[in-house]
Amino acid sequence: MTGTGVRLANAADADVAARLLDEFNREFDTETPGPAVLADRLRTLLAGGGLVVLLADGDAGIAVVSLRVNVWYAGPVALLDELYVRPELRNRRIGQALLEAACAQAVARGAELLEINVDGVDHDARRFYERHGFSNTEPGAGEPMYFYYKDLAP
Repeated sequence: MTGTGVRLANAADADVAARLLDEFNREFDTETPGPAVLADRLRTLLAGGGLVVLLADGDAGIAVVSLRVNVWYAGPVALLDELYVRPELRNRRIGQALLEAACAQAVARGAELLEINVDGVDHDARRFYERHGFSNTEPGAGEPMYFYYKDLAP
């Protein structure tokens, strides 16, 4: 327990974590392979140590943080892959508790940077992260950063 109503998940929590991630994608009409596939992936990834999954008490929400090496930092760079709170439980500071725990876990693993990708149209999420000290402009820069991707799957 982190003291904020959030705990580290382990392989035994894969089914709960997968259900929450599946609900998250379905809420926003995003593709999902389904909870069974996600649970299998989570069991494997949690065993590898490069992924941190946090669960809010009562399965109220989830945060997923991946860690990767990066030439610019002595430790890993953390990426908040997912942060989700069930709709009926929002506005109770559960998201804040998950975000704080994600930051603490990243620091505990030696990370100096936590990155988050947010859709430009998701104004609520952008306000949430900005309210908690995140920025999309580097110091001294006037233009926001952008995230680009290319799907490499056949």
